[in-house]
Amino acid sequence: MSKGIFITGTDTDVGKTVVTAGLLYLFRLHKYNATYFKAALSGAIEKNGNLIPGDTSFVSKVAGLNENFKNVTPYVYKTAVSPHLAAHIENRPMDIEKVKEKYGYLKEKYDYVVAEGSGGIICPLIDNGDKLYHLEDLIKDLKMNVIVVAKAGLGTINHTVLTVKYIKNLGIKVKGLIINGYEDNLMCNDNIQMIKRLTKVPILGIIDKIPDIENTDNIRRIFKESVKIEDLLNCMDEI
Repeated sequence: MSKGIFITGTDTDVGKTVVTAGLLYLFRLHKYNATYFKAALSGAIEKNGNLIPGDTSFVSKVAGLNENFKNVTPYVYKTAVSPHLAAHIENRPMDIEKVKEKYGYLKEKYDYVVAEGSGGIICPLIDNGDKLYHLEDLIKDLKMNVIVVAKAGLGTINHTVLTVKYIKNLGIKVKGLIINGYEDNLMCNDNIQMIKRLTKVPILGIIDKIPDIENTDNIRRIFKESVKIEDLLNCMDEI
């Protein structure tokens, strides 16, 4: 039976992809058979007539994952907007059954799945007019619990506490927090202490602000120093 965790964030651009890449790298560094999964990606890069899912390519490079992009990211859109809107613009709606099919394939092939969401927890994935299918619905359908990525800086207390409370109210377990973009100053340090007190959720790692995210060796080094593989393994539940 495979185990997995879903990485979501307090907002867009909090560093979910960098964190996911670093976490997956740690699993694979310690010889765990682990893969990445992202159901839908928008804002893909067009190269030689093909759409390249940038997040998927980045995570695979950092973690040393060699899996067909179509298996780990079944829906790729060029338009850099929420997946539901990109699907409408490009006339290619998501089929959740196809997502589950690819997810099932990965569960058969790998022992651990680290999934990443699009945007925040309420990001719409499918808009059928009278019904919306959000990221939270996908997490439930995949039977996963979550790690929340939060910024270290200004505004993070409100965003993080609201996100954690909302997820808990959905009946989804928040297994831990990753604080990203940390700088050693009074504000960041106080933010972290406040988040601990208000959420009662363990902080699995505090990731320093990374000046050059294209430097894969730098990302690997920071995550080796900042996150314990034992804590990650404790977050993984059967899926």
